[in-house]
Amino acid sequence: MRKIKSLLALFVMCLSIQSNAQKVFSTKAGQILFNATGAAVKIAAVNNQVDSKFGEATGQIIFGVLIKGFKFENQLMEDHFNENYMESTQFPKADFKGYITNIKEINFSKDGAYPIQVEGTLTIHGVAQKTTTKGTLTLAQGKPTLEGEFNIKIKDYGISGMYIGDKIANVAVIKLNCKY
Repeated sequence: MRKIKSLLALFVMCLSIQSNAQKVFSTKAGQILFNATGAAVKIAAVNNQVDSKFGEATGQIIFGVLIKGFKFENQLMEDHFNENYMESTQFPKADFKGYITNIKEINFSKDGAYPIQVEGTLTIHGVAQKTTTKGTLTLAQGKPTLEGEFNIKIKDYGISGMYIGDKIANVAVIKLNCKY
């Protein structure tokens, strides 16, 4: 009888812990659009293999992407991106770890588009930089989609090359779209 009471107490405790656990959404098919178009040449790529997790209660968001997953209009541009600029063999991944600072303003039981403020650390080319940005969290049938945009100074991330500021913009625009 004592064992049954102990098992029952453990079961009730597990149920209460699980009910307090936050809901975590994830995807491995998020999208990042990269644009560093300069004065003369279109420098744009897409990566459709963004790995992301998002915690509803805390607002924590994590994004990870393999640099070699970016696809350009032509193979030569992709090769230059990976070999000469991003050095993707040495720095194979970029990531962001942060929080939606206004998560309490989002009503997860009501569909709609909610403006969000995001703070965190963006790591590219082995260099981590604190960053903030705005975005949108859209809820449709209880499922979130996160959209946001980062404007980064390429040289702030230790990326160098003779065409930066000429054919390649000094500031790259990174647009993110993750449907969970």
